[in-house]
Amino acid sequence: MQGSRLDSAVSLAAARGCPAQLCVIHRGQVVLDEAIGCRPDSLFFLFSASKPMTALLVHLLAERGELALDEPVARYWPEFGQRGKQAITIRQVLRHRSGLPVATNMAADALAMTDWADSTRALERAAPAYPPGQVPAYHVLSYGFILGELVQRVTGTPVRDFLHAALLRPLGLTDTYLGLPAAQWARHVAVSGRGPAELATALMVNRRAVRQAVIPAASVSATARDLARLYQALLNGGELDGVRVLAPETILAARRPSSDGETDRYLKLPLRWSEGFQLGGERGGRARLGGRARLGGRFSPMGQHSSPLAFGHNGSYVCIGWADPQRQLAVAYLTGRLVSRAAGARHMAAVSDAILAACD
Repeated sequence: MQGSRLDSAVSLAAARGCPAQLCVIHRGQVVLDEAIGCRPDSLFFLFSASKPMTALLVHLLAERGELALDEPVARYWPEFGQRGKQAITIRQVLRHRSGLPVATNMAADALAMTDWADSTRALERAAPAYPPGQVPAYHVLSYGFILGELVQRVTGTPVRDFLHAALLRPLGLTDTYLGLPAAQWARHVAVSGRGPAELATALMVNRRAVRQAVIPAASVSATARDLARLYQALLNGGELDGVRVLAPETILAARRPSSDGETDRYLKLPLRWSEGFQLGGERGGRARLGGRARLGGRFSPMGQHSSPLAFGHNGSYVCIGWADPQRQLAVAYLTGRLVSRAAGARHMAAVSDAILAACD
């Protein structure tokens, strides 16, 4: 691992002009753990970089035989099975192929997201926007509420408590929370933004009601070190510091590609999906808008030179966690700044490429 190249990654992060943390683990060793404009234990809102945690809980329950991924969601949640959703399987949700990118619309879903009952009732009443199983369409908030309600129905335990007991506590991830506890409020990093859309999102996300709510697709608060250690556990086949939480076969199944370059119908980008993660490597196409190629459409925020085996999840180009099995890299880059999709994609890819260059 070349230190000067890692310095380049830190410089890129610092140039964004906001609080940030960057943690890199290479071959099991922490080679970078940098806090910029914040404390090392400051807690960042992960946005959609939260999603893999709930997906991993579902895979864990499948590993234990407590649910089956190819069974309908409605087998475990009967009220879900109406208005064309009777046959939607758990695996289709994991793959963003259930046809339910939103329950009502993005604005209504966002207004309801701090209320679990309202959010799940909206999903029960929803009709698929696309035929289930046919196309990938990113499940913005619905991903977490469908999978989270499944976890609760199967285990009889609130999803926040099950996440803590099954993954976070055993792995020693003491700075990761689904819904920020009131006692940890002083450690949170506020989100900032430029532009009307970004400012509006920042105002919403910075509300206590949002930061403290259980929104499995978005409201995990964590440090970069904790997130990188989670990905290191996945690189290790489900084990960290002698404690195993998942079987290696379960992680391989969660990483198996389910969409390779298809254009996501909601995001309008060619993405590589698995059953819980976004995948690295070239995406096999360019999304176009108004005749112009969208910046960031072809390459993953894990880097233009990322391996096709790399897996992780971007969170609104604000935060990202990922791992590369070929290079034995686990990375978490957390920031507090919302920017446009194009600028965010370009920045995330540049930081990731600097890290990749340091280990090649």
